Amino acid sequence: MHKIIPHLWYDTQAKEAARLYTGLFPGSRITSTTTLSDTPSGDAQTVSFELAGLPFQAISAGPYFSLNPSISFMVSCSAAEEVDALWNVLADGGQTLMPLGEYPFSRRYGWVQDRYGLTWQLMQLGEEQVQQVITPNLLFSGDVCGQAEEAARFYAEVFPDSSVGLVSRYGEGEAPVAQAKANFISFTLCGQSFTAMDNGHDAGFGFNEALSFMVQCKDQAEIDYYWDKLSAVPEAEQCGWLKDKYGLSWQIVPEQLDRMMAEGTSEEIKRVTKAFLGMKKFDLAALQAAWLGE
Repeated sequence: MHKIIPHLWYDTQAKEAARLYTGLFPGSRITSTTTLSDTPSGDAQTVSFELAGLPFQAISAGPYFSLNPSISFMVSCSAAEEVDALWNVLADGGQTLMPLGEYPFSRRYGWVQDRYGLTWQLMQLGEEQVQQVITPNLLFSGDVCGQAEEAARFYAEVFPDSSVGLVSRYGEGEAPVAQAKANFISFTLCGQSFTAMDNGHDAGFGFNEALSFMVQCKDQAEIDYYWDKLSAVPEAEQCGWLKDKYGLSWQIVPEQLDRMMAEGTSEEIKRVTKAFLGMKKFDLAALQAAWLGE
């Protein structure tokens, strides 16, 4: 079971986007859809799906947040033809951020923002054995540019079974933005692969709630632990969401919530939804009581 799950926020296109993505990658599928009634966004639809073995969740909950290139997904491909096939679909109706071509770090690479706003880095790795096909990449821009390595080490301290691997830094004068330090960092959190870098160019975007990471917690003690370690912006705390000191959004959720929402009757889901909409940090006992109608 994956401890950390990427969560995507859309206006109305969550299921449409999930269908596109699951049609692109082998070993992918939509696992469940649920409608949450009477939320601040009205009726919101959630979608759980898997891409190449990596679980995702998405929600259609109104035009409040927009995806941007501050978080992208690096896709490791074994052949140039695989890169090209993915590019042809993801670039259709989207925006090219780095043209498809040969680069010093890859014989075939392209960076694209798709028609739904999600950003992908497609890279040919050749014959290297790939453990994780899709890897989240964090791009530290604006006020947090220069803090990518610090953040990676902080996250590796917070999560068990975590470590920082390769750290590559910009050479003197290499990055137009003076505060940019690291041009590539690999790290693992709970055994899952992540990468990060400081943005060497000026950018008009940064981390926001459109792409957050859900942390699946087995009990209230774990919920309390991750909340205390990560939450740094009190005004951002709502419905299990928080922001850390780098502006990255997390959702600290009990593992049991997935089962409640996927398997519950409409009345059970309504009761649980009403309960968590009034919470900041999740109270697992209160959610279970709502589920049971107590």
